[in-house]
Parts: sequence; structure tokens; C-alpha cells
Amino acid sequence: MSPYFPGEAMSLSQSMAQREALLRLHVEHLATVAVVAGEGADVVAGLSASAKTLPPRYFYDDAGSALFERICGLEEYYLTRTETAILRERAAAIARITGECELVELGSGSATKVRLLLDAYKKVRRRYLPIDVSAGILESSARALLIDYPDLTVHGLVGTFEQGLAGLPATLLASRMIAFLGSTLGNLTPAECDAFFGRVGAALAPGEYFLLGVDLHKDTATLEAAYNDREGVTAQFNLNMLRHLNWRYGGNFNLDRFRHLAFYHEQARQIEIYLESLEAQSVRLDRLDLTVQLASGEAIMTEISRKFDLDVLAAELQSHGLAAIQRYSDPARRFGLLLCRRF
Repeated sequence: MSPYFPGEAMSLSQSMAQREALLRLHVEHLATVAVVAGEGADVVAGLSASAKTLPPRYFYDDAGSALFERICGLEEYYLTRTETAILRERAAAIARITGECELVELGSGSATKVRLLLDAYKKVRRRYLPIDVSAGILESSARALLIDYPDLTVHGLVGTFEQGLAGLPATLLASRMIAFLGSTLGNLTPAECDAFFGRVGAALAPGEYFLLGVDLHKDTATLEAAYNDREGVTAQFNLNMLRHLNWRYGGNFNLDRFRHLAFYHEQARQIEIYLESLEAQSVRLDRLDLTVQLASGEAIMTEISRKFDLDVLAAELQSHGLAAIQRYSDPARRFGLLLCRRF
């Protein structure tokens, strides 16, 4: 037997484990790299309107996804830790209700919270289907999961929620649960929310499940602090959208000429997030053949984050064939989970 150093043996063992894990990973790219007809039309429409907007999907290049993971750990951003605490307490009950069930996660990111669900399903076969627009974070989080869960298989889908729901492969286990966590639902307008529930219902067979996490209406001070953190990470996240647009569409946004704004519109029950132009300026997006004129003080809305009532939301889901069979919340009722069954 040849002599070896312990450190080298450990490195070889880790390498073998990583290679074995990759055999259980399949990543499918649903969007092509080439610009397709209509790509960027949402940017043109938003920036050409009298009240300018940008779609929140442009937050999530690899840098934006990494910044959002930082936001989730901030003291002011109670949403992630509150939802995680609810999941930690209720995951076993959810697993008992659904039985053997493969997990589809919309906007999977670092796949941190799904570990609580995977742990709860430890006595049955486990299959995970993450959907995310960021290929980098999807693949890195999938590799980490495969090392930690030797029996897990992962089929990742790189694309938008719409592409992912339409492109889901056949269910291989007894049932399926689509998880939409993190209150991302709040980024959708009521009309978009209605269309999204329709897509979820169409993607599930009768008897399959939908797990939805939402932020609940509460006092303005708590909400505004969550989107105006002292470290300025949310501001970086917001401004990074302009950097992403520069890269994707040949733009010349100067990030130093904008600032982040966020406030709670209590009547509409939504946080509104903007990028305010600090001076009169002209911006060009060459690949979209678009020139945008901005006045000093003019704001571009980049996101809304609606806050919900669980009873009202359950009624909306019911109209799309999704019955809310369990409702979970924290003691302070800051955040809520709805477990729904397709009928």
C-alpha cells in the first residue's frame, strides 16, 4: 500500500463524494442565452410610461441573488427568520399530511429553508426541483444539498416562475408539493397574483399540494425598517438592478446618480420601492434601442411588496382549485404559511 498524508486522503474522499453527488444532479436551462423576440419588452414598456417602472425579475442576476441572501440575515429583515421558525416548528406536521412528496421550490436561492422540509421527509424518498433565474446560485446550492443528503436527487430548472411551472418534468414520487416561500408573492399585483395561482393550479394534479409563505399586514415602522436597513444592503440590491440592465441590454445607467427609496403605502397595504434620479439625465439601452429621459427627483418603481390577510388569501386560492387545509403563523402574527391541496 502506498503511503499517503491524512490531508490528501480527506481531499480525495471529498472529491469522490462531490463526483458521486453530481450523478444525482440534472440542471435544465429553460431560457436560451440568445435574446429572443420580445426580450426586454417589459423594460421598454416600463421606462416609456409616464410613471416609470422596472420588473422585479431584473433584481436577480448572480450578484443580486447574493445580495438578497445578505438581506435575509439582516436584523431588521424579520421575514426570513420568522418564516424559518414557523417551518422549523411545522415541517414535521406538513410531511405527515402530504406523505411521500417531491418538493418543487419557486425562487429557490440558497435553498436554506427547504432543508427543514427535506429533514422532515427523511423516512421517504426525496426529490427536489428548484426553480431560479440565477443558474449560479441554483447549481451551487444544489451541490451542497447533494453532499448533505446522500439519497436526494435534484432536477434544477433555470428560468422564470412561469417557465418553471410550464416545464416541470413528470412527478416521480407519490405526490408533489410546490413551495413558494419568502413572501415573494407580495411582489405581484392583484392581477398578476390571480394569474400566478392559475398557473400553480394547472401545474398540480388533484390531491397535490401548494405551500405558500406570505408577510402579514402590521405596523408601518416595522415594515419600513425591514426595507431600509442600516447597513444599506437593500439599497445595494435595488441599485444592482441598473447594473444588471447595463450588462443585459447595453445600458449606461450611472448608479451614483440614483438613490434607493422605500415606504409603506398603508391604504394599498404594500411596501413601494423606487430608484430616484438625483439629477436630470438621459440613459441609453442600446440593445433595446431605447433612450430614457429622467427629471431630477423622478422615481422608477422597482418593486411592490404586498402584505396579506390569511383569510382573504385563502378565499382567492379557493377560486383556483387550491383549498387551504392548514394555516400556520408565529405568536406575533408577523408572517403566515398556507398549506393548500389541489381539488
